[in-house]
Amino acid sequence: MKNRNLFSLGLLILTFFSGMNIHAQDPPKPVYITITTLHRNLNTDGKDWKTTEQEFFDKVTSKNELIIGHEILTHYYTENNSEVLMVNVYKTWEDIEKSGTITEDLIKKAWPDEKTRTAFLEKQNSYYSPMHSDEIYSSITSVGEKEFKATTKEPMVVYIRRSQMAMTGKGKGMKEYNEKVTLKDPYIKAYYPYRHAWGSDSRDFMEAFFFDSLSDLEKSNEKQDELAKAAWPKEADSKAFFDELKLAFTGIHGDYIYHNLPAVSK
Repeated sequence: MKNRNLFSLGLLILTFFSGMNIHAQDPPKPVYITITTLHRNLNTDGKDWKTTEQEFFDKVTSKNELIIGHEILTHYYTENNSEVLMVNVYKTWEDIEKSGTITEDLIKKAWPDEKTRTAFLEKQNSYYSPMHSDEIYSSITSVGEKEFKATTKEPMVVYIRRSQMAMTGKGKGMKEYNEKVTLKDPYIKAYYPYRHAWGSDSRDFMEAFFFDSLSDLEKSNEKQDELAKAAWPKEADSKAFFDELKLAFTGIHGDYIYHNLPAVSK
């Protein structure tokens, strides 16, 4: 618990898994996403870990109204199998700080006896190594999004693409591409773009894609090629469009695939 909440307490990310209600006539407002990357203690029991995090979610996170979105993402295909991403979504930057105070109050109400509370938090903390990292991102509502609507209690495949922005002011077409391709792809159940607000690399441009399965992710690649060819059937037009789009980025990107835990989604 100490490691997990250090970022939120110390600071006293288009919605990343947000359940906000947005009027159709109003453009969605940017939100803030905090991502704390923890590392599982692999010597502990995975079932006990899930049970403990479920209890914390039920008694604390689910009741914190300033946390408008929450996910726990676990390693599927990433460079480190111990990774656990704790994702929280807030309407404003100020809510990040305020939320920490509310969380502390909810913890005390959930476990009023100090010894019991300490024991629970120590147990929760024991499932992780001391190392962690924190980032804040802001949603990019101007290029389009597809909101997540859960249709199953099974874990979703969450593919995150981390691209480097060129930071030159050149390049355009992301919104057009998303409208003609990404948002029309039936395999993509949700899509959220967001960028660096606070953290280690100001070039970060992130995109989160939700899929029902890994096979759907693979099918999506073929579908996007099909949609792109339909949107820009002439080779010259296609080349011109993508050459312009590429100017916004350095060409370097990383791919990360996670599973979410549906029972603790908010």
